[in-house]
Amino acid sequence: MAVTSGKEGKSSSMDQGKYVRYTAEQVEALERLYHDCPKPSSIRRQQLIRECPILSNIEPKQIKVWFQNRRCREKQRKEASRLQAVNRKLSAMNKLLMEENDRLQKQVSQLVYENGYFRQQLQNASIATTDTSCESVVTSVKHQQQNHLTPRDPPRDASPAGLLSIAEETLTEFLSKAKGNAVEWIQMPGMKPGPDAIGIVTISHGCTGVAARACSLVGIDPTKVAEILKDRTSWLRDCRSVDVLTAFSTGNGGTIELLYMQMYAPTTLASARDFWTLRYTSVLEDGSLVVCERSLSGTQGGPSMPAVQQFVRAEMQPSGYLIRPCEGGGSLIHIVDHMDLEALRHLRQIAQEVSSDVVLGWGRQPAALRTFSQRLCKGFNEAVNGFTDDGWSLMGNDGMEDVTILINSSPSKLFGQQFASSDGLPALGGGILCAKASMLLQNVPPALLVRFLREHRSEWADSNIDAYSAASWKATPCTVPSSRIGGFGGGQVILPLAHTVEHEEFLEVIKLENNGLTQEEALLSRDMFLLQLCSGLDENAVGACAELVFAPIDASLADSSPLLPSGFRVIPLDSGMDGNSPNRTLDLASALEIGSAGSRTSVDYGGNSGNLRSVLTIAFQFTFENHLRENVASMARQYVRGVVASVQRVAMALAPSRLGSHLGPRLPPGTPEALTLARWVCQSYRFHLGVELLRPNSEVNESLLKTLWHHSDAIMCCSLKSLPVFTFANQAGLDMLETTLVALQDISLEKILDDNGRKSFCSDIAQIMQQGYAYLPAGVCVSSMGRPASYDRAIAWKVLNDEENPHCIAFMFMNWSFV
Repeated sequence: MAVTSGKEGKSSSMDQGKYVRYTAEQVEALERLYHDCPKPSSIRRQQLIRECPILSNIEPKQIKVWFQNRRCREKQRKEASRLQAVNRKLSAMNKLLMEENDRLQKQVSQLVYENGYFRQQLQNASIATTDTSCESVVTSVKHQQQNHLTPRDPPRDASPAGLLSIAEETLTEFLSKAKGNAVEWIQMPGMKPGPDAIGIVTISHGCTGVAARACSLVGIDPTKVAEILKDRTSWLRDCRSVDVLTAFSTGNGGTIELLYMQMYAPTTLASARDFWTLRYTSVLEDGSLVVCERSLSGTQGGPSMPAVQQFVRAEMQPSGYLIRPCEGGGSLIHIVDHMDLEALRHLRQIAQEVSSDVVLGWGRQPAALRTFSQRLCKGFNEAVNGFTDDGWSLMGNDGMEDVTILINSSPSKLFGQQFASSDGLPALGGGILCAKASMLLQNVPPALLVRFLREHRSEWADSNIDAYSAASWKATPCTVPSSRIGGFGGGQVILPLAHTVEHEEFLEVIKLENNGLTQEEALLSRDMFLLQLCSGLDENAVGACAELVFAPIDASLADSSPLLPSGFRVIPLDSGMDGNSPNRTLDLASALEIGSAGSRTSVDYGGNSGNLRSVLTIAFQFTFENHLRENVASMARQYVRGVVASVQRVAMALAPSRLGSHLGPRLPPGTPEALTLARWVCQSYRFHLGVELLRPNSEVNESLLKTLWHHSDAIMCCSLKSLPVFTFANQAGLDMLETTLVALQDISLEKILDDNGRKSFCSDIAQIMQQGYAYLPAGVCVSSMGRPASYDRAIAWKVLNDEENPHCIAFMFMNWSFV
């Protein structure tokens, strides 16, 4: 039982400031409830007292205080853990910055010395009185040039001793790039080091090819880091395969491997690449691990690899990874890469998964969802490249070469063990057909285009084709539909699954409601699902590729189910940064409907109005039965051509020249309706409660909307219907519901409230409609991903239009946080 500090026994526990000592059994009971519900309502606390006799002598008010203190302790513990992690990161980043500062000081000293030397040479040349000195200077310069043109690597044999010599030179050259001044590194704009930054990223200047260098801290053991990095196919999605043809140990404890690697072509307009490299793994004297690699060429005298059909031999300059153990755990990684820095993002993602026991969307572990992302990318790359050894063959065209058709009558080569006869295709006797095309885009940022394609699927997709793609995986026969872009179909609901650390990639399930091959079928509410991967939405990323890849799935989302990915990939050809707002596409659906002849709201969407070029690659895959192959091919051609035409129309609407060339970012909801709604929300709040919702200086509509959008509390509006659905939310509201403005309209008020919240709202709705507002007690909401979000209190008020008629109900949830 509880022991109080006063002499009044149980009654003194109600006095403010009195301390209550709980027994171990009472604390255990309270802890069990806390793990189930960290913020119980008064009704739930009273129910707890009734259900647990051991708590019967404690007042509900004291239990409320216990939960408040418990939440405070949990918050302090998390904050302390976060600060410790930040401190470790800052210490590691400080060490990296000190090393970088030392390197730059040495580089400055070298440049000063060279500058003085050249000045002295020029002075000596200017005061010379005879031609002999000039001849000596010319002779000296010629001698230096001859020495520079002499082959640096004399021919060697392919014996282990010769390969070790190449490996040691590769190690030396790699370390000079990673820690020295062999390459002039320039820090990338916007890449400032910090506890949440990916690290120090620099690019090369004046060296052969294009190189990048990154330094960062990851919370993984160095040995595990090396193991992950050497398994390149697990993290580099453009890598098709890596074969270790030869491996042997060296006398100094290192390992030399001869690798043959194949890389996917990113677009149909380029050829796939392959590499013939030597990889050297060794341990330095200070305990650091080094994994370095370079291409083997004929000039080095190493073993050669014959050319492979469909691949162009590429060259890798000395690259690799320097992995140093970090105090307090984790690893400091120096990456020098002439191809890609995706390894660092993959390591950070794995470190986050290892450090937190998180179950994401649909009850899946992060590693399982990461596997789905890799399978989507790999399947799309296979479709774009169409290698013959995977079973692909070219199908004749219809007289036009804008769309390429490939067929694969051996799907088991692509799916392997995941392809079973129960999936329908082998029993039907068919295969897979891929229709692909590429086009050049002008003045359209890749991130902007992909964001629009993701959020406005109805602008380019055909629900009949979606339904056919989903039904063709079943064993039941289905007819081949005709392509009609924007055909009859239902709504789209985006269900988030997972995202990467830097939020540059999203995995989600797309629920297409009321889709069927016929209108009668669609009326039967036949929903279908797509597994979708979206990446490259950050418009501030320099030269980033943007992708939207999706595949039909069933509601179970089984790990072994085959995926047939289709989608879009946009590759920028220019590296200039674009200042467009990343949320610019959300009001472009109305712009497309109005057309070029209609009036359009003047907007200030910024951006570089210069010649921003990019290549768009489209690939769609379909299953077919042998007797319907020609029909499916004809449908696929027609559909891809329709998608290309729709994308061209979208690109014209998204081009900065059509949206204005004024600088400065804009808000997502920039339509006149959004501006009017923001004004109504603020006016109604002032009318009902007598105080201002926003700062008094927010008088202009656009400034009003901007302030409302960035308000710290979650503000949402829902319709006045029998089943209220949300029509607007500011940024905090979207974060609380874990959704987007497009998917917001598919969320009803009933879905986000718990039982107590629904009962409270039903009792308060009459007061809201009569009085105009109501204060709601603290409670818990549920996001679209099923995560509970608690709030301290909330206000609901009736929003009136200009005629003072009820338009909607607005909610403001204050001090909310995820439980």
